Amino acid sequence: MKPTLRSLAVAALATALVVGCTASSGGLGPVPSPATPSPSASNPPDLTPAPTPPATQDPGGSPAPTPTPGPSTAPGQTTIVRAYFHLEGDLCPPCIVPVLREVPETVAVGRAAMEQLLAGPGEGELNASPAISSAIPQGSRLLGLSIAGGIATVDLSAEFESGGGSTSVVSRLAQVVFTLTQFPTVRAVAFEIEGRPVGVFSSEGYVLDGPIGREEFEDQLPAIFVDRPAWGAALGNPGRVSGSANVFEATLMITLLDGAGRTVVEDFVTATCGTGCRGTFEATLDYDVESAQWGTLRVWEASAQDGRPINVRDYPVYLTPR
Repeated sequence: MKPTLRSLAVAALATALVVGCTASSGGLGPVPSPATPSPSASNPPDLTPAPTPPATQDPGGSPAPTPTPGPSTAPGQTTIVRAYFHLEGDLCPPCIVPVLREVPETVAVGRAAMEQLLAGPGEGELNASPAISSAIPQGSRLLGLSIAGGIATVDLSAEFESGGGSTSVVSRLAQVVFTLTQFPTVRAVAFEIEGRPVGVFSSEGYVLDGPIGREEFEDQLPAIFVDRPAWGAALGNPGRVSGSANVFEATLMITLLDGAGRTVVEDFVTATCGTGCRGTFEATLDYDVESAQWGTLRVWEASAQDGRPINVRDYPVYLTPR
């Protein structure tokens, strides 16, 4: 009998944990180095469409909402999309992380996001610490994309199905699903390879029982997953932070550090579900900094045993004065 996507994903996670991936514990650790060399050109604000508001247009190719231009853009020239990669050295086998991409203005934002995903991480992201990576095989091409009834059908070249073990296969599927479901008109993704609907994916024998959504890939998420702001984006002031978490009693902490590692704000947040289930969370951070600078958005939870910080995850963010 063919294995299912969920069962093999669990097996892949267990294998990766055996080879040395462990959860963070102890102190909160140092502030990570800024991941991008020039904030003026590489940190657009996270203005991509939110996942919940009702959509008025189709991201597959019909007109889509135009984000408000950021400081580095001119009105009517660019569109901001998100591509989902992996953050190395994380709290699980490389966990999903969103990264912004600024592309020439387009109404086909779904296609633009997929093309940015297939292009892979940039040099600065590959050289960051921890690095951004992709499980998608080089040479993978987008052959088609259509969206109807909440389902995105994506047609990819044969390279997308080639190579890699079970962990790589699950990871690349997750990247595509997260990238396409960033848009409010998409709740699940159906896969095609060279125009052929996929029932069993790759030589690993993954069974795809119809379209799949983000819920299939919880093993690709850390205990606390920040979806907005994206990695390396401008936070805004006040800044909105949102994501999902599976933590004890649904409680987590959000700490914002300035460029010198000083805490500028800390907030206690409650997710909609916790202790065995994944719930969503959202918080708005008001903060004071004297000048625009790189900072760190840190999410974590206090251990139920002794209160020490666990499941700590850091994101570089660009901070701006009020």
